[in-house]
Amino acid sequence: MLEGRERHARRNGRGRRRGALRVAALDLGTNNCRLLIATPGRGAELRIVDSFSRIVRLGEGVAQSGELSSDAIERTIAALKICAEHIHAKGVSRVRAIATEACRRARNAAVLVERARAEAGIELQIVSTAEEARLAALGCAPLIDSRAEGALIFDIGGGSTETIWMRRDPDGTRSIVAAHSEPTGVVTLAEEWGARPTDRAGFGELRAQMIERFRPLRSQMDQIAPFVPTTHHLLGTSGTVTTLAGIALGLARYDRARVDASWHRCADIVRVIDGLLDLDIKGRAAMGCVGPDRADLIVPGCAIFAAVLELWPCTELRVADRGLREGMLRELLARPAP
Repeated sequence: MLEGRERHARRNGRGRRRGALRVAALDLGTNNCRLLIATPGRGAELRIVDSFSRIVRLGEGVAQSGELSSDAIERTIAALKICAEHIHAKGVSRVRAIATEACRRARNAAVLVERARAEAGIELQIVSTAEEARLAALGCAPLIDSRAEGALIFDIGGGSTETIWMRRDPDGTRSIVAAHSEPTGVVTLAEEWGARPTDRAGFGELRAQMIERFRPLRSQMDQIAPFVPTTHHLLGTSGTVTTLAGIALGLARYDRARVDASWHRCADIVRVIDGLLDLDIKGRAAMGCVGPDRADLIVPGCAIFAAVLELWPCTELRVADRGLREGMLRELLARPAP
């Protein structure tokens, strides 16, 4: 078990010095299984020493059946075993592994949790929507522009979309004004949409539906305080947003170093979406930043992005290839030594 490896690492002296401490964060979402391993960097920065990501589509069919399918569980366990190998090889001292919307919805999620423990040695924690939003905000907060009043952080996941409004307090610290989770993500929306076309007409209908679905969130925020787009920017973290940013940057293949923390005019991202609508599934799959695994999900993701932009119409977007995992890593590194 990974807890045993933590004790073994302490016996061998790893993790005693802060500079040598290695921590791991695993985020098991509706679509992806992602792992990051890090040590402390300069100041408040993280130094990433290893990563792993695999599309497992854990939430495939959950909205209809209410259960994780046996195939999805098998794909996920295979990915978790690889994560465990990375964690062991890097001498990790502290691990946190979370599961989100697919497991929150599935009545048989306990089967996956038990198999993860027994077969991969990974203790999965199914977190609440509030905890998911908190971790996303913690991971993305360093990218809020110091000159802005605040930002609307949004995380378009496979099974849910988190919207978090962070604003700077008079003393300069950032705090969460409001946070919400809408149980709609790229996988659930793609399944909901089915075989209907994702051309311009189809996208227009999807976008209109998403605006109405997210409108109550904007209304709830307005009851707390006015959101002023001219003093805020959008801060997006998700496969959809990072993919759109990669295309906007003209990348032939996705490059995290180029995408993470990049700034974009929202109008430029809208033009990227417009170009995607001219392509069929094969054309989207042929794009290096999209690929075959995301070709059927990119338009539903774009519809969610377009709804966010309509309701929170900021002119600037900052893109984060970070979020939940970075939030977990920061907390693991801040934890006192045993």
